[in-house]
Amino acid sequence: MRVKNCIVLLLVLASLLTGCATPTPTVAPQALVQPAATPLVLPVDVAPKTVEDLRSTGAIAIIDVREPEEYAEGRIPGAVLIPLGELSKRLVEVPTDKPVVLVCRSGNRSTQALQLLQKAGFTNVHNMTGGMKAWIAAGYAVEADR
Repeated sequence: MRVKNCIVLLLVLASLLTGCATPTPTVAPQALVQPAATPLVLPVDVAPKTVEDLRSTGAIAIIDVREPEEYAEGRIPGAVLIPLGELSKRLVEVPTDKPVVLVCRSGNRSTQALQLLQKAGFTNVHNMTGGMKAWIAAGYAVEADR
């Protein structure tokens, strides 16, 4: 009788202890961890279509290196003006937290700006091929002051 009571007591204790146990999670712990965002990787030369696709998302910064008069006549919406002649003095204005796409009229000045920024240590800088000529030819939106 005593052995029978001990077995019953052990079964009661076991059922009480398992009822107090921490429930098993229904989601694996690895699924709760958010993966780090994959950084945007672009080639050095970027097509206007790529710039248009990324522009509205805020994933890139666009710097227009033309002269103020050219910029006022028509620019990519959201582009920031830093003329090529002023760029070396305004390096602190160049973002480092996202890719920077440089644009000019045809691609020549933006290539020079790219080289200047690379020599200054910037690594995530890109040139929009064909410049504003290619942008306008593709039919993308243009902002103007006039």
